[in-house]
Amino acid sequence: MAVTNQPRSYSPSEFQTGLCDFCDDCGTCCYGLFCYPCLGCSIASDMDECCLCGLSVPIRSVYRTKYNINGSLCNDFMAVMCCPVCTTCQLKRDIDRRKEQGIF
Repeated sequence: MAVTNQPRSYSPSEFQTGLCDFCDDCGTCCYGLFCYPCLGCSIASDMDECCLCGLSVPIRSVYRTKYNINGSLCNDFMAVMCCPVCTTCQLKRDIDRRKEQGIF
């Protein structure tokens, strides 16, 4: 059986918004500030994962690897441990932008 569809490959890039770009999407930031666990569940749902996974370092790493976003597991760990709300909002903003662009 031959493989006819190759997985999509992406050129190396950065997240589409910065870690502290709260004003890029105030709705997502308010969602993260006032209902942080719900935002994590929304991310997990977007990525077809268990709701408990949305706030973790591995989901950020999986996403970063899938879209060839520069970084490392150590960077992901430090970002999530130092500012979990910022990293979760950044991830959700990136997912939403990729949906709008048709590449999610």
